[in-house]
Amino acid sequence: MEKVQINFINTAPMNADELKIVLGDIRSGVRNWEDEDKVFLVKSMVQHIGSTDSRLRDQLIYTSLYKLIIEKNLLEHDLLKEVLDFCISGLLFKGIGKNGTDTVFTRSFTTLLIALILYRDNEDNFLTQIQINNVKDRLIEYINLEKDLRGYVSVKGWAHSIAHVADAFDELVKNHKVSKESYKVILNALWKKVFVSDSVYVHDEAERLLIPIMEMVNNGLELGVIETLLHRIPDELLKLKKELDEVNYWFLVANCKLFLKSFYLEVKQNTSLLSLQATIEKCLSEI
Repeated sequence: MEKVQINFINTAPMNADELKIVLGDIRSGVRNWEDEDKVFLVKSMVQHIGSTDSRLRDQLIYTSLYKLIIEKNLLEHDLLKEVLDFCISGLLFKGIGKNGTDTVFTRSFTTLLIALILYRDNEDNFLTQIQINNVKDRLIEYINLEKDLRGYVSVKGWAHSIAHVADAFDELVKNHKVSKESYKVILNALWKKVFVSDSVYVHDEAERLLIPIMEMVNNGLELGVIETLLHRIPDELLKLKKELDEVNYWFLVANCKLFLKSFYLEVKQNTSLLSLQATIEKCLSEI
């Protein structure tokens, strides 16, 4: 099969208004994916993936990418590889480290696109070991650097950076090319984003972070690794109480308790996880 080339830099995409019309027509059935230049459309969607127009970004671009990659499987593997490389080498880190700016939409919806491509690789196995390892490293780097933890943003819609990157990690840890030796570093990256003190998660971020954690548990992550982290929480909270101002300390406690209670509900029905259940109970009783 001839390799599909897509040049994200030198080929002008559709502008936002043009893209909105085309994707809207496809969604309404006026036009069909099979009749469109999918490479050009994908290029245009990726270029506008961080639009502050929630209808374009969420309802049209993301939904269209989902249909093309997951439901219809209409995109060539070579195209998906190029899109993935463009995501992890640039878009994922656009404006990284900033808080309260619109670049969060680009970063956040880029992680959703990465999740879609990882899902397709889990089905079709077209990415190499090196590519998967690179994605893992970049996702860990990204989540460690992400400062903008907003969920729903008035007028502009969902940012939800932490929930979205959790979805990407979930697809990543399902990949057979990710070794169980990598689970600990992935867990630590996710864990750090549970216990934050800048704000309180109010849009199901704790539950979403639990999904890849439970996937790793089900795939063989040693329970002792998680139990060690849980045992440390009470002492770490006492230490941080002396370092944080009162408002931020109680933000941290709220996030901690919400996560632990959600975690408890996840494991309490599984008899093979009784030791983990007991450790969570003990941790909650001590904070």
